[in-house]
Amino acid sequence: MAASVVVFLVALPLCVGVATASGVPAELGLVTGIVGGLVVGCLPGSSLQVSGPAAGLTVLVHEAVSAYGITALGVIVLAAGVLQLAMGLARIGGWFRAVSVSVVQGMLAGIGLVLIAGQLYAMADATAPSTGPAKIIGLPGLFAGAVGSFEAQAALALGATTIAVMTVWRHLPHAVRRVPSPLAGVGLATGLAVLSDAPVAKVEVQGVFEAIQPPTADALGQLAGVSTVGTVLAFALIASAESLFGAAAVDRLHDGPRTDYDKELIAQGVGNTVCGMLGALPLTAVIVRSAANVQAGAHTKASRVLHGVWLLLFAAILPSALSAVPLASLAGVLIYSGGKLIPVREWGGLWREQRGEAVILVATAASIVVVNMFEGVLIGLAFAVAKTAWDTSHLRLEVSDQGNGPVKVYMIGNATFLRLPKMLDALEALPRNRSVEIDLTGLRHLDHACRTALSTWAEPRNEGRTQPVTVIDAS
Repeated sequence: MAASVVVFLVALPLCVGVATASGVPAELGLVTGIVGGLVVGCLPGSSLQVSGPAAGLTVLVHEAVSAYGITALGVIVLAAGVLQLAMGLARIGGWFRAVSVSVVQGMLAGIGLVLIAGQLYAMADATAPSTGPAKIIGLPGLFAGAVGSFEAQAALALGATTIAVMTVWRHLPHAVRRVPSPLAGVGLATGLAVLSDAPVAKVEVQGVFEAIQPPTADALGQLAGVSTVGTVLAFALIASAESLFGAAAVDRLHDGPRTDYDKELIAQGVGNTVCGMLGALPLTAVIVRSAANVQAGAHTKASRVLHGVWLLLFAAILPSALSAVPLASLAGVLIYSGGKLIPVREWGGLWREQRGEAVILVATAASIVVVNMFEGVLIGLAFAVAKTAWDTSHLRLEVSDQGNGPVKVYMIGNATFLRLPKMLDALEALPRNRSVEIDLTGLRHLDHACRTALSTWAEPRNEGRTQPVTVIDAS
């Protein structure tokens, strides 16, 4: 019971904040949180992981709503949920653990950067540009304009207050920290806004049932578009990855039953299918709520189900309370959350020990900022595959010349087209007036490109058969 209340208090401001940042009614964030508790919470998979709307999908949802309209959101989420169900039933949940950690960290970093840049505008009660580069380029002008605007200054002060509270909260006494930092930050900023009657934008409330928009026939027709299919894939893959990577992290926090990745993927698919039918935001497992659940002493899935009950009761009885919450304060919560997504310390360690992985991380993050979420992740995966191919194509050539016999060349490792220039340079440097013996028995792999290049190089040397080339091949 106590753990469920803690998770509810953590989830409430995050549900509302993610919804407003995604460009949809705040109530839809509550709907997704309720589904995450009452539906996903009852299903097998991960016993202590808590699901709901996540900051990691905010950028993607905002892009989808801007491109296709809010009426299409439910269809996209519904299709993504069905795809997750299919992946879970096909038992490919474990394959998500094979994705490069650097790509995942880069994805989160890119999301964090775009989220921070966009929410800085919201924190000043301004409208953010549509693209990531435009958001970043426009920041100096945003702050310059805020200097002469009392309304913008008031909003920025409330947002900064929220961030400050969340930053120092973990240093306060344990008894104080029983109140979750997001709730404390939003609560203080809301109190200040009410007492000072600050001229800032606040959450618009229209009621939970009014906000629900089931998919229409016209919206279903949009699934035929190629761009919409790409968005569905992005929703499904990123939501699945975030949930399953989160499950691995949560499993390290407790000694209870381990996560069944396929069942968890099915549970997430069911949840998103229901969210799609209600026209709500997509859900994922959220590490902030899950960690709060474990730290509050939860041992069973009862706490995550009950947190959905508390969200439902709040949405039914007290939704008007949201109308006092400043949007700038919610933006502060998301800016703080976005900062947590950027792995600054991890990148430093990667740069010192595995620079290739650090480059993948930066390339993925930069691609997401410059292009968009889905294509940025694909670019990151392409970098990871290219690095893996390069790492696994090590080729060592050892030349032995005893002076009274053929020059012996030993090839060891993997001879692939990526190492073709190195191989040809070494062969071209061999003396042309000596016979050559090439030993390929040390190769684990010889691809067609290298075998063809070797034959092409040897052919003119063997024409007169005066200084022939002999190839010793294990095959």
